[in-house]
Amino acid sequence: MKQFDHIQLLRYAGFFTYLCVGTPLLRYPGLMAAMREQGRSPVLVDLWLVCYLLFGLVFWFLTHRLGARQVSPAERLLQIALLLVLNGTAVVIGLISQSGLCALLLVVVAVVLPWLLPLRPGLFWAVAQNYTLVPVWLSFHDTTFTLAEAVLQSSLYLGFSVLAFVTSVIAKQQGEEREQQRRLNAELRATRALLAESSRLGERMRISRDLHDLMGHHLTALSLNLEVASHLAQGQAQEHVRKAQTVAKLLLNDVREVVSQLRDGDNIDLTAALRSLIEGVPQLAIHLDLPERFSIEDPRRAQVLLRCAQEIITNTVRHSGARNLWLSFVRTEDRQLAIHARDDGAARPT
Repeated sequence: MKQFDHIQLLRYAGFFTYLCVGTPLLRYPGLMAAMREQGRSPVLVDLWLVCYLLFGLVFWFLTHRLGARQVSPAERLLQIALLLVLNGTAVVIGLISQSGLCALLLVVVAVVLPWLLPLRPGLFWAVAQNYTLVPVWLSFHDTTFTLAEAVLQSSLYLGFSVLAFVTSVIAKQQGEEREQQRRLNAELRATRALLAESSRLGERMRISRDLHDLMGHHLTALSLNLEVASHLAQGQAQEHVRKAQTVAKLLLNDVREVVSQLRDGDNIDLTAALRSLIEGVPQLAIHLDLPERFSIEDPRRAQVLLRCAQEIITNTVRHSGARNLWLSFVRTEDRQLAIHARDDGAARPT
């Protein structure tokens, strides 16, 4: 089953709520007529429409990097400025429409606040933005609000904003915990693959050592005894001894060749470990460029290389905001290993 990105789901849910808030504008001619009946300028409906569209555009732009791990001071100032624009347009919409549509728009803002601001400033913003609606309630023509009643009205809508804010905070924390769990699971799978390779190599070493030390020793002793016997035997017996001596030498050469092949393949294949490491990284497609057989002689070097790749992936997810990461592993002319990494994020290449 396909796993949806919870951050994007929040973004789309907020935008859907924004679209629902705009349904009164579908009665555009009727709103114009109602404005005339109330003795208000029909141009206010155009201003309402402009503010509504501006709110949607700003919201969509503001949330295009929702959940970015690293935000520069300039980006933080831009986010605050755009949040002020959202707040301002919501208030203007409330003043023109003489309704609670502005409070619903601020609920949309409250959903994304935990992803844009730290927890305490975000909570303060969610609370404070609702009380900027006090002038809206006081401006109603058909209902007379006192200042205390306007504050209470804002407090009523504050409950919805705080609910949306807390729900988004929980979603953010769970997302971070899932990402931490995914990263630990990826490291565990990669380490398990590395241990399996180490165990395989250890078993190959044991077999090659046993062949060399035991069978090689006994076959050498047998060849020497057959050599002595060939000088002592006479006639047909000597011929059979020489044949046995030839077979013993061939068998000893075969054992040495097998031992040599076992030791030549004494390298750790990192392909499986690296592929385990990149599985399921959220919001990042990782493209691996590996040699045909990517093997390392030293287990410690293999472990270091695996940890370097993990650190590159973690830093890319946290700091660059990239959607693609290209990792290539090459051997230099002096038989050294090199990792080349680049991404398409906002930060400079790794």
